[in-house]
Amino acid sequence: MAKTKIVSTDDILVMLCKSVTSVLSTATHNEINYSAMVQKINRTCLKPDIGCFVLFDGGFSGLVVINFTAAAALELYQAYLSNMGIPREELAVSHTSDEVGNVLGELMNQMIGDFISNVGKQLLTPINQNQPKMLTINKEVLLSINTNLDRPQARRVTFTTQRNNIFYLELAMDKTEFIQLHDFEQQEDFDPDDILEGEANKRAAASQALKDDDQNDSDSLLDELGI
Repeated sequence: MAKTKIVSTDDILVMLCKSVTSVLSTATHNEINYSAMVQKINRTCLKPDIGCFVLFDGGFSGLVVINFTAAAALELYQAYLSNMGIPREELAVSHTSDEVGNVLGELMNQMIGDFISNVGKQLLTPINQNQPKMLTINKEVLLSINTNLDRPQARRVTFTTQRNNIFYLELAMDKTEFIQLHDFEQQEDFDPDDILEGEANKRAAASQALKDDDQNDSDSLLDELGI
């Protein structure tokens, strides 16, 4: 008999950390790493210089907080927009700029979206998120989830940017376990851009084939007429 597979809250935390590193590394073209050691904490907080949080619920509920130092926030913001082709001289130079907060909120939305997609594929459990909230703060702000959690757990993970700037991820959720009863096939990942490109190539090929057919018909008619 095959050994039963169990996925714990810490396994779910690893899934979240991988989504954060994957999305940020792709968006900035910079290396993002997280610590192999995780802290058990009693509460989640927004901390200076920029705090960002998002709630999710569904198969299980939780709260994700990311606290950026000013240096880390600016590095990620500038690397992301530079990677999109925006000149450095047009970028904000202060972490208090609204544009910095908006970009980090967009990136967090992508990170949690990737996490939710992976939870759906690997755990066959749907969860939903609300819109990320960003705050530029100079004091610690305590956060709690407005829902009943059974045996809540909280964790903090340290992340490092390519320039060795630090930011922290905190996760609070139910203590839970997912138990795999039988094998199943995970859905394959797909890239929407690849699908659009494939459809565009099909249309271009069909258009070219139609032109070739018209040309062949015209050549046949000229041959019949002896021209």
